[in-house]
Amino acid sequence: MFWFVLGLIALVLGAELLVRGASKLALSIGISPLVVGLTVVAFGTSAPELAVSVQSAWSGQVDIALGNVVGSNMFNILVVLGSSALIVPLVVHQQIIRQEVPVMIGASLLLWAMAADGGISRLDGLLLASLVVAYTILVIHQSRRETAAIKAEYKEAFESAPTGWDAHWGVQVLMLLAGLALLVLGAHWLVDAAVAFAHYLGVSELIIGLTIVAVGTSLPEGATSVMAALRGERDIAVGNAVGSNIFNLLSVVGFSASVAPSDLVVAPAMISFDLPIMVAVAVACLPVFFNGACISRGEGFLFLALYVAYTLYLYLHASSHAALDGYSMVMGLFVLPLVAVALLVLAWRHWHRRRVGKD
Repeated sequence: MFWFVLGLIALVLGAELLVRGASKLALSIGISPLVVGLTVVAFGTSAPELAVSVQSAWSGQVDIALGNVVGSNMFNILVVLGSSALIVPLVVHQQIIRQEVPVMIGASLLLWAMAADGGISRLDGLLLASLVVAYTILVIHQSRRETAAIKAEYKEAFESAPTGWDAHWGVQVLMLLAGLALLVLGAHWLVDAAVAFAHYLGVSELIIGLTIVAVGTSLPEGATSVMAALRGERDIAVGNAVGSNIFNLLSVVGFSASVAPSDLVVAPAMISFDLPIMVAVAVACLPVFFNGACISRGEGFLFLALYVAYTLYLYLHASSHAALDGYSMVMGLFVLPLVAVALLVLAWRHWHRRRVGKD
């Protein structure tokens, strides 16, 4: 437990230093606050996932590497956005969100397709890594067409003129390097502790990666989005969570597969259950996001309830609990179909309003 907590602290501090140093350095050389918010900050908050997954893949703990990505993506949508929406309904005015959500769905489907044969090869990893470069270029190009209100929101959140002790570029570079060092060290401690957890509790490394490791590495995204929601920066709250998910799918898995000694072997349980659930969560964003471009408190509560239900299933399955069969039947026959119907109704209402508006 000590090394896990120490590794987690190092990851969070490392991500904070990395984001602060990189964003201020980017601002110092004239990059707009909007581009910094959409790329450097959104990607930087995913640095713990990158460090942990690359370390795990290099060490042969593939289940932790992939479980961390899949679990983090579900946590970002269901818990980070869910809790942010409970604080204040997230009115999403940012046009790029309408494009990022389909990109997130497409990347989720692509990863599932790559994993369908039981492994993710180095070639697959290089393809994913190249796609994140293309995505970043697209985001920078799209930012030029954002409204003045959105640009003002990002300018307020990310100062365009760094001041104080960290205003000098040399300090910013040192912060960036220190952040990277802490990320590498923290990832090493956390992965070793996660493996020890799995052995001690008698559960698979996949379960540990999907839950404990995923929640721990998602803390920067959670903190950034919740603080943005509290400050009324709703576009940043949503954009950070969705942008980080895209980064996880393309860059984290891409780099992990590229540096791994061999192909990343995907567990059958992940192919048949966890990856489809991750895709379903991504698809569920479409009707919610497009329902008046707002994530209401009710929808935020629904997201949180779904994450609790998913985590409870993992616990029952890992412990071979007697209630697993009954729980699975209730979820499969009643709960999930009702959620699907509710999402379809939201999508139909949005389509109907748009059709009436055109008429």
